[in-house]
Amino acid sequence: MLDAFTTALVAFFVTIDPLGLVPLCVALTAAMPPGERRRTVDRALLVATVVLLLFALAGEATLRVLGISIPAFRIAGGIFLFLVALEMVFERRRERREGAAGRRRAEEVAVFPLAIPLVAGPAAMTSAILVGERYAAVTGGRLAVLAALLLVLALTWLAFRLAQHLHGLVGGEPVAVLSRILGLLLGALAAQYVIDGVREAVTV
Repeated sequence: MLDAFTTALVAFFVTIDPLGLVPLCVALTAAMPPGERRRTVDRALLVATVVLLLFALAGEATLRVLGISIPAFRIAGGIFLFLVALEMVFERRRERREGAAGRRRAEEVAVFPLAIPLVAGPAAMTSAILVGERYAAVTGGRLAVLAALLLVLALTWLAFRLAQHLHGLVGGEPVAVLSRILGLLLGALAAQYVIDGVREAVTV
């Protein structure tokens, strides 16, 4: 159970990347009054939580309906996460996110792009399915995964609420260094997903 919680915590923290989202949250909500900014953050995290919980709880069943095997999804998900890891290491992920944020700056941003795809992005959705499926058979594994997901989302909500202060305190360089380190961890985790998927497909 502890292994499930630790693995899920790392996976969700890396793919959601709360600290990396702080500058974008600042940019998206800079023109809002404090009250509206708080409501926007609360709404965004609520939407992201519902989406990721659905993927963690029903993602495997959805794949089954579509005729996609878990080994195939492991391999595809691992490759996708590896590409995200490359973006993080080479500092391209932030550029892509900033581009998505800028296109909707004048519109309501709580659901898009703040909740989706910045918090509940493809990488986080993939991790929710893969990690949830990996520990589904372990006693308490599913609860541990959900607890890790909710903890990371709570940290993300706190980071968003304190976004203006955090950005001024931490600055851009430490966030960039942390993002690269997390990218390396995500790359290793992605490779493990591919290895597990290939092994499972071969033994079937």
